[in-house]
Amino acid sequence: MTTHHLTIPKLACGACVATVTKTVQSLDGSAQVQGDPATKAVVITSSLPEVQIREALSQAGYPAT
Repeated sequence: MTTHHLTIPKLACGACVATVTKTVQSLDGSAQVQGDPATKAVVITSSLPEVQIREALSQAGYPAT
């Protein structure tokens, strides 16, 4: 498992964090996702490569910078 630190500018509320979590966990059911809408920061612990996570988040409408 690798920990990825991402910034997601569109992360505005708890529902956004839930969508990001659901998106990542649809690819890796054992992934752990923590998000903070105040700072737009997301920490994802997953076995997936970061590029795959970023692509999935972009497709879900939450591109990471």
